[in-house]
Amino acid sequence: MQKIIPHLWFDKEAKEAAHFYASVFPNSKVTSETVLTGTPSGDCDVLEFEIMGTTFQSISAGPYFKLNPSISIMVNFDPSQNPNAAKLLDEVWAKLSEGGKALMPLDAYPFSKRYGWIEDKFGMTWQLILTNPEGEERPVIIPSLMFANAAYGKAKEASDFYLSVFNDAKRGAIAYYPANMPPHREETVMFTDFKLEGQWLAAMDAPGEHAFAFNEAFSFIVSCDTQDEIDYYWGKLSAVPESEMCGWCKDKFGVSWQIVPSMMDKVMRSGDQDKIDRLTKAFLQMKKFDIATLEKASE
Repeated sequence: MQKIIPHLWFDKEAKEAAHFYASVFPNSKVTSETVLTGTPSGDCDVLEFEIMGTTFQSISAGPYFKLNPSISIMVNFDPSQNPNAAKLLDEVWAKLSEGGKALMPLDAYPFSKRYGWIEDKFGMTWQLILTNPEGEERPVIIPSLMFANAAYGKAKEASDFYLSVFNDAKRGAIAYYPANMPPHREETVMFTDFKLEGQWLAAMDAPGEHAFAFNEAFSFIVSCDTQDEIDYYWGKLSAVPESEMCGWCKDKFGVSWQIVPSMMDKVMRSGDQDKIDRLTKAFLQMKKFDIATLEKASE
């Protein structure tokens, strides 16, 4: 089971978005649909879906947070794995362009013969890149964090921190900006990637003023089997007490996490609405989750 799961918050579009992404990307599908009732946002659609082998979750929970480019999804198209990778990249770009807008045009760049950064009609941003088949094999899906504004210059510190928190963690590449590339500050991170519990992430520093920052619209679920795990990750990652709610917390860099017991996923997939409703009523009263209380409530 995937340990770290990207999670997308929508106003009312979680179901539409999940099915759209399943239709846009190859080997992708919606795997479950659940409705949470009695929440402060009313009835909330919760969906789980796969994009090219990576599990995502989404929720419709009101207009409180909006997706933005601070966290995007990098999608690697590798010609050594698929001879039609370039054609497939263009097809995905065309579908994401419907109602969307390009942040960086699909074109040739020094780091790739084919690359583009696009915001889709739901506000989610994607970086599509044709991977160099002569280089090291790259994971297909990589959430990419942009450290901007108050977080500028902290990509290295943040990635070091995440590597220290999670097990089975390692850094991949890291490249820094040189002194002769203003407005970039020397030794800030041009690009780094790192693996946490099997999930690759990337990070970069972005100078200048940007009209966005990390928020709860894009969070990372950490699936935990035991209360000790929940206590550990909560203790390490929660740094903003006022952001603690229903298993959600925010770290010292502003990135949002959900520290969630794996038993919740089993209940959500059970199809037993009474059990789901009891579980929901219990967790709405919590900040950090207590597995014993949740198990008792669901049963």
